[in-house]
This record gives sequence, structure tokens and C-alpha cells, in this order.
Amino acid sequence: MPVVSIIVVSYNTRDMTLACIRSVLDQTTCPFDLLVYDNASQDGSADAIAEAFPDVRLIADDTNHGFAKANNIAAQLVTGEYLLLLNPDTIVLDGAIDALVSFARARPEARIWGGRTLYGDRSLNPTNCWGRMSLWSVTTQALGLSSLFRRSALFNPEAYGGWKRDSEREIDIVSGCFFLIKRDFWNTLGGFDPAFTMYGEEADLCLRARAMGARPRMTPDAEIVHYVGASSKVRAAKLVMLLKAKTTLIRRHFPRWQRPAGTILLASWPLSRMLATGVLARLLRSQRWRDAHNAWRDVWQQRGNWRGGYE
Repeated sequence: MPVVSIIVVSYNTRDMTLACIRSVLDQTTCPFDLLVYDNASQDGSADAIAEAFPDVRLIADDTNHGFAKANNIAAQLVTGEYLLLLNPDTIVLDGAIDALVSFARARPEARIWGGRTLYGDRSLNPTNCWGRMSLWSVTTQALGLSSLFRRSALFNPEAYGGWKRDSEREIDIVSGCFFLIKRDFWNTLGGFDPAFTMYGEEADLCLRARAMGARPRMTPDAEIVHYVGASSKVRAAKLVMLLKAKTTLIRRHFPRWQRPAGTILLASWPLSRMLATGVLARLLRSQRWRDAHNAWRDVWQQRGNWRGGYE
């Protein structure tokens, strides 16, 4: 019986997925099983995985179910005491999975656990966790305060300001890129809500878990590399999906009286970014700002696609 069942959902990340699997096998000593669920990749991922790692359990689906549903399907096929969701664009460092399982044993009251993530150059990648959205946090985004004062816990509360993720801490949301949970608790929660096609699924699950008494925590002693965004490289499309997810989270988890204001403020975020980047592009004559303006303009023009959320 494995202590931890590791699930990797891949989509068109062949080389990164191969490197991820190799790091899991090299760096993990606690009893584990590994299931790779390929979401109808078109880059030869499934064949490459089967050839390089014939002993790794692989499911090559011919339908792209999205991150949430694919993890739900895979979670029904494993038997570990813990589930570890691991992105394919990650590298396990220095026994990180062993360290995370040990952390879970030491802090059982958390019920959901995460580690520290780094970029490829080993600098801090702060997307391993974040705070829950609130009326204040969407206000700071709409006004641009979260961008102007990134290191401020007051004005950038969802990112926890300038905290370097170098201390153990209770957090609201653990990123799905390196996400440990007891399998029976996952089943109690019903896994991810498949309404979240991309982004927001782990936030929704963590908020539902907190409502049941969980207090998610992270440890800096379990580190991985997370390259970020390997499966979604088009900025405008990524932002549209993110806004759909955030809209859905507001409608589900904000107090009822705050939901209208929250959705209006969230919708103001891409509008303010479009206007601000347009001004900067004209003043600075910079291609970087022109590209940013074009992306935000595309997002604003597609507001009919995201203002209703995923529901």
C-alpha cells in the first residue's frame, strides 16, 4: 500500500513531463505510486512517457478533460493514504515529496499541505500559495495598488505581500502544482469541482475545506521547481480563463451582499489595465507595454466570455 499516490496530469509538455517523472523517481523514497494522466496531448507525450518509463502507470486519454476533471478521474484509480497533485512542469528537489509527507504527519490538523516553489533559475516563485479573495483584494487589483505595492501585505493581500515563503505558515490556498491532501478527505470534499475548466479549482476546494475545519499550511522544507504556464502560453487566453475562475469564486464564496460589488470591481481590473498600459505604451514607446496593452485590450473585448464565470 503506497503512503502517497502522485498524480501528474500532462498536456503538451512532453519534455517537461519526462523530467518531472525522472525527478520523482530519483528523489522519493517513501512508498508511493505514480499515475500520469495525459490529457490528449498532440506532442507525442504519451508515447515518449511509455517508452522512457515503461513501469510508470500511464493513462493516455483521447479527450482533453481539463485539469480539474482529469485529476478527479485519476484520484479514483489510486490507493495511497495521501494524494499529491504535481504539475508536469515541475522538478522535485532534495526529497521534497518525502519532506512534504513528513510535514503532513507533523501537522495533521492542516488537512491540506504545500511546499515552496522556485523558478528554473532557483529564484522564488511565489505562486505556491495565496490568500483568499476579498472585497478589499479585488479593490486593490482594480486600482492597481497590488501592482504598485507588490511587497505590501496590505495592498497585495492575495500574494501575502513580500513574504518569501521561507517560514512555515497557515495559508488560505495551496497551489494545485504541489498539493498534498489525505485521500479520504479529498473524497469527502468530492475532489475538484469540474466547473473550473482551468484555474480556480484548488482555491474552491481549499475554501470548501476551510469551511469544514481545515487549516492549510505550507513548509519551506519541501521545495520544487515550477516553471509556470507551460500549457497556457497565450497571455490573453490565460487571463480570460483566470477572470472566469475569479468571477465564479466570488459568486460562490463571497458573502451574498458583497457579490455584486465584487464582480463589478473584478471587471474593472482588465479595464484599468488596458487604459494604464495604453498610456504607458504611448509615453514610453515600448514594445513591452504595447504587447501588454494589446493583451489587456483583447481580454476586455472578450468580457462577454468571462463576466458570467464558469457557471
